[in-house]
Amino acid sequence: MRFEPRWVVRTAPAPCHELTYDPVVRKPDDERAARPVPILVDCDTGIDDSLALLYAVASPECELVAVTCTGGNVGARQVAANTLAVLELAGRGDVEVAIGRETPLVRELVTTPETHGPRGLGYAELPAARAKLSGRFGPDVIVEEARRRPGELTLVTLAPLTNVALALQREPDLPRLLRRVVIMGGSYRSSGNTAPTTEWNVSCDPEAAKIVFEAFAGAGSDGHPPHPIALGLDVTERAKLLPEHLARLAALAGCAPDGSAQAGSIPGSPSGSAAAVNPMVRYLADALRFYMEFHSRYDGFYGAFIHDALALATALDPTLVRTQPVTVDVELDGRLTTGETVADWRHVWGEPPNLEVAVDAEIDRFFGSFIGRVGKLAAERGGLAATR
Repeated sequence: MRFEPRWVVRTAPAPCHELTYDPVVRKPDDERAARPVPILVDCDTGIDDSLALLYAVASPECELVAVTCTGGNVGARQVAANTLAVLELAGRGDVEVAIGRETPLVRELVTTPETHGPRGLGYAELPAARAKLSGRFGPDVIVEEARRRPGELTLVTLAPLTNVALALQREPDLPRLLRRVVIMGGSYRSSGNTAPTTEWNVSCDPEAAKIVFEAFAGAGSDGHPPHPIALGLDVTERAKLLPEHLARLAALAGCAPDGSAQAGSIPGSPSGSAAAVNPMVRYLADALRFYMEFHSRYDGFYGAFIHDALALATALDPTLVRTQPVTVDVELDGRLTTGETVADWRHVWGEPPNLEVAVDAEIDRFFGSFIGRVGKLAAERGGLAATR
């Protein structure tokens, strides 16, 4: 797929907030606030998916139940290998990883080597994980885990919605079995990143997205199940990770931005030696360098939109975003617009809302949490003590 330069009309950014590290919003009157949040992630692990996985592992309130994989950024088998390797890098090789459907429901799979590299992780090279893939089928994992803890599980989708559509076919009552669904997908008031009006995850399998959106058409009328929170490009392209963010994260981990040791950080270990390299920061540097080069070519800045990490953070703390209920459908037959998420902001259709679309986000607060948590995890995994 060819990506072309584009100009995106954005609304004004959220007010700036003082950058603090590891904020966790808790409501004293909410009994669930102090309990772990069970999360199941469905992904197509490329670079930003991997950052979301690292954020999940780094978040103390996140109980990462399982990860299901589908084709998208790369083929499903490579997605699964990437997912296992990233989880092992983060010290969570025990998390179940399952492959679901490897192709979209109707269309041929198109991948994005221009964006994520031929293997999906940019320039990074991770050793093959020791953990093995689950024997369960991805959509079955979603259904079975939702049934096992009804009303508790949050499903976070960072990929084409193929696995979720199949899970709904197996269990039509899935929306009521889940506590919440958070979707990274769509472009509701901005231009697209695949075609002029389409976002990648929805464009890759629009039929699946339509099935999922329609399944929640009656949600929310009695307060349960809530509408899925959908984070489109309108909001996620404000989560712009820059080299200075990576430098701050590396400093928390006690190393240089490329993962090499800073002078005096490891007694007796020369700077630049293999023993001195922080593996997680080195991974981030190598993966993000590819991603930043892509955005430099097509978006006019040297940095990276980390769409998926913002979605994962929202699943753990929905106060990060401000949402608006809206009816959304997916175009399937357009000559120029197939995969477009058509949002009825003016209530022309007269249909009830099926999504809570994010219209604003506290990006500074998100980056404070991302840098603080992943930096601390990198320090722990690198055998270094965070100095801040």
